[in-house]
Amino acid sequence: MPKKSPSRTNPKVLAVDVGGTHVKVLATGQKQRREIPSGLGMTASRMIRDVKRATKDWEYDVVSIGYPGPVVHGRPLREPYNLGGGWVGFDYTKAFGRPVRVLNDAAMQALGSYRGKKMLFLGLGTGLGSAMIVNGLLEPMELAHLPYRKRTYEDYIGLRGLNQYGRKKWQRHVFRIVEQLKTALEPDYVVLGGGNAKKLKADKLPQGAVLGDNANAFAGGFRLWKTSPSRKVFS
Repeated sequence: MPKKSPSRTNPKVLAVDVGGTHVKVLATGQKQRREIPSGLGMTASRMIRDVKRATKDWEYDVVSIGYPGPVVHGRPLREPYNLGGGWVGFDYTKAFGRPVRVLNDAAMQALGSYRGKKMLFLGLGTGLGSAMIVNGLLEPMELAHLPYRKRTYEDYIGLRGLNQYGRKKWQRHVFRIVEQLKTALEPDYVVLGGGNAKKLKADKLPQGAVLGDNANAFAGGFRLWKTSPSRKVFS
């Protein structure tokens, strides 16, 4: 019997969330994500090799990659700060042998977190990721290096800020920055995601802010293949 071709509307997706300490992967129909150590030695070609090795027993038709840096027209714009090189100009589709869509990692988690109206997403990880979705239209943002006090948002609420100030002071800066951005951007709600969001006190969150879940990155990766080229989000 000839092999059935994958559905164009419901392909099996491999979602790849590239982080500074781990590359996390999950495929459609799988229950448990898998993690691959990353760090400064993780180049684009090594990521592909390690992901293919880690998922050799999984079936998937297409791939979503959440990339830790700005992405323009599906291509990384600059090399990541916390990984190895070779990401800009790399042919991901050829390397995987399948269609690939690359999206900023914060935008991919935002896509999986979206529940309608106007949402601001802030990813609290090694750095600070950010994205907005307005009435279903996804717009990746670069708020991390905007000035805040003597430095930038990222310096205070990224990992450096957490390590320098301790959890309580870091949390105060997170909440102040959330209030500033709420005033400036007027979202209906703010989702605080990323690996360090779990360090926040859920009962102390600013009004209109909710904690996200890192698993939403995978939901966003799956949802990316139900999204039009204009980045309109389909439920």
